[in-house]
Amino acid sequence: MAFRPPVIRLLLAVSTVIAGSFLLFGCGGKEGRFPVKPGETVQYGQTSRIRGLDPGISGEVSSSMAISKLYEGLLEYDYLARPYKVIPALAESVPEVSEDGLVYTFTIRKGIYFHDNPCFPDGKGRELNARDFVYSFKRVADVKNASSGFWVFNNRIKGIDAFHDASKGEEPTDYSMDVEGLQALDDYTLQITLLEPYPQLLYILAMHYAFVVPHEAVEFYGKEFVNNPVGTGPYELVEWRRNSRIEFYRSPKWAETGRVERYPSKGTPEQVAAGLLKDAGKPIPFNDRVVQFVIDDATTSWMMFLAGQLGASSISPDNWDAVVMPDKSLSSSLSGRGIELISSPYTAVYYLGFNWDDPVVGEVDDPAQNLRNRKLRQALSCAYEFDVMNQFMNNRLYPVEGPIPSPLAGELKEPSPYRFNLEKAKRLLAEAGYPGGINPKTGKRLEINIEMGSADANTRQSTALLADMFEKIGVVLKANYNTWPAFIEKMNRRQAQTFRLAWVADYPDAENFLQLFYSKNESPGPNHSNYRNAEIDRLYEKVRIMPDSPERTALYEKMSRIIVEDAPWIFQFQPMSFAVKHRWIENYIPHDYPYGMGKYRRSNPEIRKAWMESYGDKKLDMTGQE
Repeated sequence: MAFRPPVIRLLLAVSTVIAGSFLLFGCGGKEGRFPVKPGETVQYGQTSRIRGLDPGISGEVSSSMAISKLYEGLLEYDYLARPYKVIPALAESVPEVSEDGLVYTFTIRKGIYFHDNPCFPDGKGRELNARDFVYSFKRVADVKNASSGFWVFNNRIKGIDAFHDASKGEEPTDYSMDVEGLQALDDYTLQITLLEPYPQLLYILAMHYAFVVPHEAVEFYGKEFVNNPVGTGPYELVEWRRNSRIEFYRSPKWAETGRVERYPSKGTPEQVAAGLLKDAGKPIPFNDRVVQFVIDDATTSWMMFLAGQLGASSISPDNWDAVVMPDKSLSSSLSGRGIELISSPYTAVYYLGFNWDDPVVGEVDDPAQNLRNRKLRQALSCAYEFDVMNQFMNNRLYPVEGPIPSPLAGELKEPSPYRFNLEKAKRLLAEAGYPGGINPKTGKRLEINIEMGSADANTRQSTALLADMFEKIGVVLKANYNTWPAFIEKMNRRQAQTFRLAWVADYPDAENFLQLFYSKNESPGPNHSNYRNAEIDRLYEKVRIMPDSPERTALYEKMSRIIVEDAPWIFQFQPMSFAVKHRWIENYIPHDYPYGMGKYRRSNPEIRKAWMESYGDKKLDMTGQE
């Protein structure tokens, strides 16, 4: 699920609060149902452009974060537990699992209701039942929905692939078709039967692809369902102005039906000391309204943060030296105002991908040419200069030696043979048939096109650095800058020669990264390089059913070394996330799987009011100085 443009995920999980009287924008859409009330707590934050709000289809982080406010699944992550673990959400308890690990039986919680919506006969949301999960999982498998998430179920659930194949025809998909591995035994009992063990299944069921939707909404809205979400989550959509703002309101359905969810009551001594348990056992969510602005410009978001209009902000390379001291502490001018620095390891890999369909950088029907194309990819990998990119990013990056980031088991510890080495890059380029970077077919320098999912200043500057790196071996890099939705559309249509992307861990298992190289996960699945290697496929099908063990870790490492040699990606870096937040954002702890975690965070209007009274008239400049 987790591909995304290279921006800071911390921001998507942190926001700010402004009392109702500070509302800056009027509301349309459902504002009649959710009118602004005096004194309500409003949480303002930032997001990236959102493609859609259909949990079965949308795949990038910004959409997933929005979806997780509206929808829920059987399981979710424990907010405070480390190492990470999943706990029941819409399930009453963890499932009963058969001895052979193939049959999972869930009891669905009673008294869970969908939000009120015109899609229901009387406009009143009905009670959730087990059949809703059967329907929702089938939607992910329906070819007509072009879901990027079928990889979580295919070749896993008994009968789901037959349903997938049957949905390929032009006639409407028959949702009454039985899928043996998805059975609603009664209104509150869901049974999932697998073809083979699936050690990651419980993590999968916490992902948005497994969130539940009512068939009435899909049928009522048709293609517009992506804009008209109807879930069971803590918030309902008030308004969504694409590329501008999105607004949510605390769902009245929870109070109407007596549903109460609570903040965790257990934590570590360190979490207690950090004040993370002061709301232990209290009902959630804490904020009445959530408003998020689509802000592509780092300068705009930074100035809004300094003015108290946003609760958090990333730190752009231009401001880094003025804001963060050499010892990675916050400048005194900002810390003196109660602003806090947040840093967190980021289980992600940022990469430059090569499209296997492309005759220059991918594979063709000529083994000799394929060998030359591989040498070209290896040459470009050797031309990538991590230290230059790290300096540009203010030394916030770690080198990554393969497809698995730290701290996941299977991470390669030895340096990649295709780390930066200019002489090796030139030699490999010559062996690939481009001596000095000259394309013998044209007599001109080899040109490589790269698709980018943003056009902001940081993206352009970092792409210019890449172009400079390739220039040193005589290769021309030509960039095409797209909006994020347009970029994803190109990926799904396999239209890029090369592209830059990131994969953020969906769950704490390296299998989540290795499935990006499985040929059956080609676009529109998550394998956007459309990489194909029979040995990788064979090993992946072996490891994906293995429980955690030293043997499985050894196979993860073997797969990683094959992938490094094939070079379908240039492994650019693993980031450390840095951001700043105002201290009125409470209960904040970084979470690698932040979807749905916003309901545990509290915005404190009293602290913000005091901050505004103390500092509101004392403006800070771009460097955070008065």
